[in-house]
This record gives sequence, C-alpha cells and structure tokens, in this order.
Amino acid sequence: MKALIFDVDGTLADTETAHLKAFNAAFPEVGLDWCWDEALYTRLLRVAGGKERLMHYWRMVDPEEARGCKLMEAIDAVHAIKTRHYAELAGSGQLPLRPGIARLIDEAGRAGVPIAIATTTTPANLDVLLRTPLGAGWRDRFAAICDAGTTAAKKPAPDVYLAVLERLGLQAGECLALEDSENGLRAAQAAGIATVVTPTAYTGQDRFDGALRVLPHLGDPAQPIAQLPGADHRWVDLAALRAWHRGTLSEAA
Repeated sequence: MKALIFDVDGTLADTETAHLKAFNAAFPEVGLDWCWDEALYTRLLRVAGGKERLMHYWRMVDPEEARGCKLMEAIDAVHAIKTRHYAELAGSGQLPLRPGIARLIDEAGRAGVPIAIATTTTPANLDVLLRTPLGAGWRDRFAAICDAGTTAAKKPAPDVYLAVLERLGLQAGECLALEDSENGLRAAQAAGIATVVTPTAYTGQDRFDGALRVLPHLGDPAQPIAQLPGADHRWVDLAALRAWHRGTLSEAA
C-alpha cells in the first residue's frame, strides 16, 4: 500500500445535512416551492453530483418544464446559491472531520505515505470544508486532488479515481480508497482499488458488497470502535490498513 485516496462528502466529514440545508435555503431564492426532507434527500443521494441531483428531481416533479431550453441555466443558478449557503455553514466550523480522519492524515504524513482526494464535489466546496480543520495550506498535504472540475463523469464511474492514479503515478493495487457510499465504492472498485467504507446515516442502507471493511468510522482514542476486525486495537491506523490491504492482494494472488 503506497497511497491512501479519500472521498470527501460523508468520508472526510459528515457533510450531507449541511448540503441538504443549503439546497432548501436556495430553493425559495429562485422561486421554487421545493423542500427536501431527509428521507427524500437520502434517495436523491443515489444520483452523484449536485447539479445532476437537481436535474433528476426536476424531471421527477415537473418533466414538462424540465424539457425547457433554460433548464441548465436555472440549475446553474440554484446550485450557485446552494454553494454559497453551504460555504457559510462549512466556514462557520460546524462541519468537523469524522473520527480518525485527522489522526490518519497526520500519521500518513509522518510515515511519508502520500494521500490524495477523489471526489465529485466542487473545488469551492472542497476548499471551504478543509480550510478550517486542516489550515489554509491544506492542499499541500495532498499529493493529488481530483474533484468535479477534473472529470465530467461522476461516481459510480471510475474516472475520478483513474485520474488520481495517473497523477500519483501508481497502480490501482498499490492504493487503498476510503469511501462512505455505494456509488463511491463502485467507482473505486471499477478502478481496481481496494476500499474501506465508513457509512453515514444517509448511506447506511447502501450495499457494500466487496468492500475491504465496513466500519462506523475510523475511531480515535477518545471515540474508539467497539470491535475492530483484523486489528488488535480499537481504531484504524496505517498498520491496520496495510494488513487488510496485504490480505486482499494475497487473496487475489
């Protein structure tokens, strides 16, 4: 295992509640009487990408209007306003990193293990989320960052992972991905990358067949995992990830 590749939304931080609040705040500003609840948003999360999610919902509730020539213009407007609201929430420090994320990033840095990001979120959302917990120079900590501006195809397409592998100059079997959703797992698997999944309340009902491990979170001394398979302690560190990764390669051989 020569590198770790992180998804962002749901993996680095539990961001989906903030995204939902931002969408609902944006709708009335453009004259839409929509209001998404958590159950609906959980279903919509199966569509990767904020703009794609808006288009999917628009076609559900008003297919005739969704065929209009100005649909993309309207979606761009909604999404821009939504991004502004999300930035306000994330910038206020209300979105801490999930348990174990900061610890694992620090450990990888000390061990000289490159880390990367493979996400379908926008660069603006990425910056506002990570600037607070990791500092203004957070980008310097990552050997490769691929986001919604890197590839057109969203997860579960493997494109963003393939782009990360190219930038890292590594093979899929030399890396391990961390994801929170079925779409993310499928994207990493399609790129040939072994994956550890830490679901959230929004993705807990997804299917994670073929994942290397499925855990509630990565754990910390202050918030340990009660039972951690394949390790002799109660939080995930580089040693545990390497052991699981070696096991996968041995099984493949």
